[in-house]
Amino acid sequence: MVPTPDRLRILLVTSVEELGLDEETPLLADALRRRGAEVAIVPWGPGTDWAAADLVVVRTPWDYTPRREEFLAWAGSVPAPLANPAHVLRWNTHKGYLVELAAAGVPVVPTRLVTAGSPTPDAQWFARAGDEVVVKPAVSVGAIGAMRAAYDDPALVSHVADLLTGQDVLAQPFLGSVTDRGETSVLFARDRVSHAVRKVPAAGDYRVHEEYGGVNTVVEPDPAELEVARAALAACPGPRLYARVDLVQGDDGPLVMEVELTEPALYLVEHPPAADTFAEAVLGWR
Repeated sequence: MVPTPDRLRILLVTSVEELGLDEETPLLADALRRRGAEVAIVPWGPGTDWAAADLVVVRTPWDYTPRREEFLAWAGSVPAPLANPAHVLRWNTHKGYLVELAAAGVPVVPTRLVTAGSPTPDAQWFARAGDEVVVKPAVSVGAIGAMRAAYDDPALVSHVADLLTGQDVLAQPFLGSVTDRGETSVLFARDRVSHAVRKVPAAGDYRVHEEYGGVNTVVEPDPAELEVARAALAACPGPRLYARVDLVQGDDGPLVMEVELTEPALYLVEHPPAADTFAEAVLGWR
């Protein structure tokens, strides 16, 4: 990026693998350029003059999970203002934060955490999570490493044993509403609601991600969903340029499935006006 005295210089951070493939970040870049900013999309890590930027915005570093500490060390070393900040990224890149949110009184999908190297729980331990459970690595994206199974399925214990050799693991009850109603994602720009998207899995699946056949639809979140999403955000560290709160329906109302403060899809393709909303948030960050 060549410095220009009268233009805000913004770097949007992706991963090497996503350069040229990520559909969302170019939409945000275009919205920023229309507002006079100088923008480049670059992968995190070495090879970029981070000090030349006025602002560095973390967007789609989807390759960080096997190199979390390296990624966080990079974030902590960026000399320019970083959004979201490094301490927020550290907190959010380990899903153990769900246990913290629950302790703070936020309605969360019941979550049990097993640390790497611990003895593998037995079937009775999983039974306390539910008749059917979902397990996943505590550091993961896109349902990688996730498994849904009956609590007494030997394959579940075997899968968790494999995961625990190198990473922490979460166990949660499987909620039938995920297959019937899907998840609702509420998107925030500087803690103000931008829009919401309903994500419904393909028939016979429980994963709502598009790569598994999930379908996204822009929706109006109901008041209960907004209340829980705001409560979750209020319990998270800040400041936050962007946030996405993923909700599922429990027996007594919405529950937080995840809070994405690191590399959330913002669904700018599904809701194009949001590119302008987030561009304005970026320009107002400093």
